[in-house]
Amino acid sequence: MTFKYSFTFPISGANKLPRFKNWAAEHAAGIEVSLPPQVPVKSESLTIRLRSADDRQALMTKLAGIDL
Repeated sequence: MTFKYSFTFPISGANKLPRFKNWAAEHAAGIEVSLPPQVPVKSESLTIRLRSADDRQALMTKLAGIDL
């Protein structure tokens, strides 16, 4: 199975990937994601890949109102 769906959300500052990984381990452990190898510090968003539309919807719901 491949990661066919993407989700882009706002996140700023340094260490975006470690911050998202830590958050996902605590709050979205059942959702498999594929992360990019790196994200520029100046970037204001993060795009991740997901396996299904249901995973995308679940992640959108969990990230609503969260400031990473």
